[in-house]
Amino acid sequence: MKKHFVLDTNVLLHDPHSLFAFEEHEVVVPIYVIEEIDTFKRDLSELGRAARTVGRLLDQLRAEGKLAEGIPTEQGGLIRVAFTANELPASLATGNSVDNRIIAVALESRQANPDAPVILVSKDVNLRIRADAMGLLAEDYDAERVEITDLYSGVVEIEKSGEEIDRFYSTGSLSLPDPYFCPNEFVHLKNPLNPSQTALGKIDLTGERIVPIMRMKDGVWGIRPRNKEQAFALDLLMNDNIKLVTFVGKAGTGKTLLAIAAGLQKTAEEGVYQRILVSRPIMPLGRDIGYLPGDIEEKVSPWMQPIYDNIEFLMGLSKGDKRSGRSSRELIDLGILQIEPLTYIRGRSIPNQYMIVDEAQNLTPHEVKTIVTRAGDGTKLIFTGDPYQIDNPYIDSTNNGLVHLVNRFKAEKIAGHVTLQKGERSELAELASNLL
Repeated sequence: MKKHFVLDTNVLLHDPHSLFAFEEHEVVVPIYVIEEIDTFKRDLSELGRAARTVGRLLDQLRAEGKLAEGIPTEQGGLIRVAFTANELPASLATGNSVDNRIIAVALESRQANPDAPVILVSKDVNLRIRADAMGLLAEDYDAERVEITDLYSGVVEIEKSGEEIDRFYSTGSLSLPDPYFCPNEFVHLKNPLNPSQTALGKIDLTGERIVPIMRMKDGVWGIRPRNKEQAFALDLLMNDNIKLVTFVGKAGTGKTLLAIAAGLQKTAEEGVYQRILVSRPIMPLGRDIGYLPGDIEEKVSPWMQPIYDNIEFLMGLSKGDKRSGRSSRELIDLGILQIEPLTYIRGRSIPNQYMIVDEAQNLTPHEVKTIVTRAGDGTKLIFTGDPYQIDNPYIDSTNNGLVHLVNRFKAEKIAGHVTLQKGERSELAELASNLL
């Protein structure tokens, strides 16, 4: 049965191509949505880009026929622009808001199609609640929604006998119980009869076996892993064959510190990469920083202070040891370290660099795609973030760019992911993360 989907403004701003995401069904775009999108089209942000894209797509459709009557799509569906010709229902007349008129269009569409489901699609939870109260079907929009509790963790626990774990230590290999694992997935081997007998390994799908993780006797830039997830994280960071690394974890789990420590080791000590490029989204991505005083570096400094704090900790400045006389300022002057906002990354090509994108949970899937497609030959990308701490009002813990990236790349052999569980910043910070 053909369905009728009425789209809210935030759906089109989240994904302009959602116009074509409903296959053989009819898509209804209220004229009030277009008017609202028009207010964003001059913005120099991702919202502005999305608004302009929606306008171009609808204009291309307009060339094929009348939008009021509906334009057929390749999938057999129909896209049309509608408005409510009648007075708003008394229950919606108060305030005369755009949301009310969108609901009115959905109600009118239901009246015109009594035998077909009419569904209001919105990322606004309050609008979905109001639509439901009016007797309408209402859904969220996300082409690949992944609940955060079901997110791929990058780590699996496998029970093995004591003899098998001993053999793993002696031979450095253990056959896989079954092939249904992701490349670069990590394994916590555990003896159910003796919980203290454990081993850490990773999946080698090529040889269909479990192999030991990388051993770092002296740590990385003075940092040693404090738990198994941190050990797994360092294995990914120090593996030059892994080009994309994602870390998810609450505050204090060491995501950014480990990434920067490995970057300093690979760049300043081993010379694998030309420089470390560290960036964070200035909320939202694309927002200009001109309102802050000073040059670009001075403007960015307040946003990037957590990065400087981690670098200075690693350089030993807090203890008076400047690590061979170098400081964060000297690393920047030497060209080893570059810190900049994501605002100006579009159009760039970034070859042979170690790039860290911190607070990536505030990025949309499109913004993440923009960043990853900038990577040139020899570049390694690290995305870190906490999906439970999102400042971007247009995304949530299930549809942000970081979660999208983890979900799409988990089956790729050049990518790896770890969810860090335990906070190591301090006992107080760990308690705060768990209790507050």
